[in-house]
Amino acid sequence: MGLNKNQIAQRIAKELQDGFYVNLGIGIPTLVANYIPHGIEVVLQSENGLLGMGPFPIAGHEDADLINAGKQTITTLPGSAFFDSAMSFGMIRAGKVHLTVLGAMEVAENGDIANWKVPGKMVKGMGGAMDLVASAKNIIVAMQHTDKAGNSKLLPACHLPITGLHCVKKVVTDLGVFEITKDGFLCTEHAPDVTIEEIKAKTAGKLTIAADCKIMEVA
Repeated sequence: MGLNKNQIAQRIAKELQDGFYVNLGIGIPTLVANYIPHGIEVVLQSENGLLGMGPFPIAGHEDADLINAGKQTITTLPGSAFFDSAMSFGMIRAGKVHLTVLGAMEVAENGDIANWKVPGKMVKGMGGAMDLVASAKNIIVAMQHTDKAGNSKLLPACHLPITGLHCVKKVVTDLGVFEITKDGFLCTEHAPDVTIEEIKAKTAGKLTIAADCKIMEVA
């Protein structure tokens, strides 16, 4: 079965380090805000103009005027700050964001990412994706390992329009954790109920299984 979306977010939250400024993309990445590890302090940045984003609000306590870049209602933490998009993207382009977590439709074995457009489908635009992948110091992708038809989304090369080249450092899917290396995808962890054989069968890109590959620790 693999991990659910919340478990993917929980695993990515373990990558956070004290003092990090972190941008969370639309989709699974936004769930990371709910799983900040105890004992560390990070500042979550939303590209629509917020520093200090908190976890999602409790049902019935939402503020319709307080949203993230994906138009989901959110909370703020003490000391949070609001500003315009120009300042927000100034922070991003200046390299002030330590970690960006993005969703994706495809990731290539060399770290290319496609996450903003499917040809033939209407889209409002690429949003801040291209600024984020061009400027972030570290990019982790959170996504399902295969599409709805069962086709791998970890590929030799992206087929969809590219968002960024050679920029992804790590991918966390419902099947496991994959680092991007010069030799392609390196599987370092696998989901508790997923076999290595299943991962190999569902990964189209070049794949290596780490000698110390371990079972992922998830709640």
